[in-house]
Amino acid sequence: MTMACFLIHLEYIMRVTKAKIIATILVVAAAVPQEGEGQENFRIGYIDSQAILQEAPGAQQAQQQFNQEMQRFQAEVEEMETELEELITQYQQQQGALSAEAREAREDEIRQKEQEYQLRMQELEQEADQRRAQLVEPILEEMSETIESIRAEGNYTMIFDAAGQSIIAADPELDLTDQVIERLRQNAEGGTPDL
Repeated sequence: MTMACFLIHLEYIMRVTKAKIIATILVVAAAVPQEGEGQENFRIGYIDSQAILQEAPGAQQAQQQFNQEMQRFQAEVEEMETELEELITQYQQQQGALSAEAREAREDEIRQKEQEYQLRMQELEQEADQRRAQLVEPILEEMSETIESIRAEGNYTMIFDAAGQSIIAADPELDLTDQVIERLRQNAEGGTPDL
């Protein structure tokens, strides 16, 4: 699997929070001071969470670990597919010589095997999603803490996520993505962040 596959789950998490972000924007926008009323305290920045996640320390290792763990799932799926294909091939080769009862019994066996396959696929997908979430959670927590730290240090009122497609256009000078990535790297190396 590629890093893009690994990030699908992250993208889903971010989309779920998109409605919350929009609601926050509306609430904050209503609280934005009118012209001349303390606008100097209102600072906005944005990040690209997808870029951060691709560069975040530990993300590549988490992806590699996930890929290794999924090899077992892939082997199980391939084995089940092979068994099912063999049943179907045998049935097709022998169906002309089988009695109506025997054909019906073999068809039932094939249907049951297909149901078992589909059920196991769903179970494996759930297990994979849970494992992906376990591997991603610490990275997301570190990312969130880092963004909050930068927000507090820079006195930003809000930091938006450009990956959430809620930003149509913005001044590149407001982009904090590189700053977040650098801070994550410093934290991973045990260094102290530049204030």
